[in-house]
Amino acid sequence: MVRFTYRLYRPLTGLNYWLSRRFTPAGVIVLVSLFFSAAIGVDMDQSVAFEVFILALSLLAVSMGGAGFFRGQFAIQRELPRYATVGEPLAYPIRIWNRTAKAIRGLELLEELSDPCPTLAEFASRQRNAARGRSFRLTLSNSPALRLRQATVKAAPLPDLPARGQADAEVVLIPLRRGPLRFLGATVARADPFGLFRGFVRVPLPQTLLVLPRRYSVPALPLPGERRYQHGGVALASVIGESDEFVSLRDYRPGDPMRHIHWRSWARTGRPIVREFQDEFFVRHALILDAFATPEQTAAFEEAVSVAASFACTIDTQESLLDLMFVGPQAVRFTVGRGLSHMEQALEILAAVQPCREKPFRALQDLVLQHASEVCGCICLFLDWDEPRRELVRQLKALDLPVLVLVVAEASLAEKVRAGTAEERPEGFHVLEVAKVAEGLQEIEGRL
Repeated sequence: MVRFTYRLYRPLTGLNYWLSRRFTPAGVIVLVSLFFSAAIGVDMDQSVAFEVFILALSLLAVSMGGAGFFRGQFAIQRELPRYATVGEPLAYPIRIWNRTAKAIRGLELLEELSDPCPTLAEFASRQRNAARGRSFRLTLSNSPALRLRQATVKAAPLPDLPARGQADAEVVLIPLRRGPLRFLGATVARADPFGLFRGFVRVPLPQTLLVLPRRYSVPALPLPGERRYQHGGVALASVIGESDEFVSLRDYRPGDPMRHIHWRSWARTGRPIVREFQDEFFVRHALILDAFATPEQTAAFEEAVSVAASFACTIDTQESLLDLMFVGPQAVRFTVGRGLSHMEQALEILAAVQPCREKPFRALQDLVLQHASEVCGCICLFLDWDEPRRELVRQLKALDLPVLVLVVAEASLAEKVRAGTAEERPEGFHVLEVAKVAEGLQEIEGRL
């Protein structure tokens, strides 16, 4: 049954997309009236609905025929920012040029985005989640199984275009999914005189906008860990200079390395002078993201990525380091803070991370334990609380590392985890329920 529904997915969503772009709101009302009058007006002798059917059909036929005469030549310039964020409206300017010798009025601009087609496993997972947790929906646009659009873009009304002139307008876009959002082109549309059906002139205009994960407000949590010596010191943080922090100049002592000699001071004083350094101590946290998500855990994984982005933006990386660790096609450890890398780079990585289904959880455990001696504390974002994840936390605790454990899960799994024995839940353990993550993060502050 799922395979059959999946085969219908493309034509049904394609038809829904075409109808929503071609018909104006008034046109949709007339179209619905056409179908209802056709259904109840079968017996022409017993119902006047047949007359409504003829009227609606005539209006649509004239409108669709009239819209076909819309012609024009346009050039469009779109000014996109570098980033957008899931769920946050983004307004960006456009400029349009009229290449014809006559003025044109009553135009709209419709953006054309790429159509991400889900795999059969993703489609089946969404259907199961919809059947388990949500009521039946009549419309395709509201169906959880078919809600796969990357963004919603409102039709932007355009000002009157003078002959061979230009005009400026603004488009409002709401990203729905993280990752690269690809624009294929823009469509200049004008409704027919009845205002029911739109005529199109398409302008190819490919561009890409990176959509960052949603970020939640994270309270000022007392994150685990204290300052620890970092091998490499300032050199690790700024990628230049010596291995330690410069303190002062002093006279040369037997055994001092030649590379520490300060030649200018030696030339000025006539005796060898060396630079003195001291070890560098600062805070370094590990942000561990569990990317081992099953198709049923897609929603929980997206929330976990959002929580990771929220912590990454909240932690002060001016005076500390943050190691983002996860396993995808390969093991990733990305360090930000103290001039080493910028936070925007970490958000770009989180915008592109995908679930890992080819490797065992052991790969993440090996990555974390390999670098555990360098960090002061760990923030673990898990999608489950099974034995492999409990074992990782036990090993981190055995290394005397403070750990903050956050399990992001659907309601059913969240209740199961909460109902577990207290011995299985270490100190600093919290459960974040999907669709209630913002509230759950705020509740953590009162529990610590």
